[in-house]
Amino acid sequence: CHIWLAVSYVMMGRNSSLFDSRPDNCGNSMEDSHTFLYFAYGSNLLKERLQLKNPSATLHCVARLKDYKLVFGNYKGLASERWHGGVATIERSPGDEVWGVVWKMNESDLKSLDSQENVMLGAYSPVEISVRTKGQELRCRTYLMNSCVYAAPSPQYLLVIVMGAEQNRLPKDYQEKLKAIKTNKYEGPLPLMVELAIMKDKNATDLEKEDIPHSVLY
Repeated sequence: CHIWLAVSYVMMGRNSSLFDSRPDNCGNSMEDSHTFLYFAYGSNLLKERLQLKNPSATLHCVARLKDYKLVFGNYKGLASERWHGGVATIERSPGDEVWGVVWKMNESDLKSLDSQENVMLGAYSPVEISVRTKGQELRCRTYLMNSCVYAAPSPQYLLVIVMGAEQNRLPKDYQEKLKAIKTNKYEGPLPLMVELAIMKDKNATDLEKEDIPHSVLY
């Protein structure tokens, strides 16, 4: 079954500009008491993915995490039922770097974000890290997988990461590195891909109702 290819076509189709977004000012990490900064490096690079369960997320800026690398695996080797393959995490690796997106979020979404990362199940642990953007350092929340057993991601999962990298204009060479990652070639259906396509279409409909020209999205 190649349903994920069809969904991908819908998501990347003629209204792909709807996935574009612009960062707000990348100031320091001092936020008001009701918000926090979250550094995403995996599927949550894509705005529509993150906002499925965390509607308050707004783009703050693109940032770089030094001396870490992006890897894929599963908690204790248990395959992800959501993505049918390995999922992203980061690990220490002197000289390497991970590019990602800093999202500004309301604390009201913190429980939902932790749930998405399976914190209560012990799969991921929240940590505070320092990332750099435009010569400044930001303190952000992110997540590290526990007891990671390496495994290749599904093509669908990697696609979401690549789309998020393109959407937020991560460095071109980093985007190419993401595209070159080998997958497990899973071809079955993923309900989450359908949810993302539906959300994309809803965004398109909302913009048409508001009669907002596509040019404002750039």
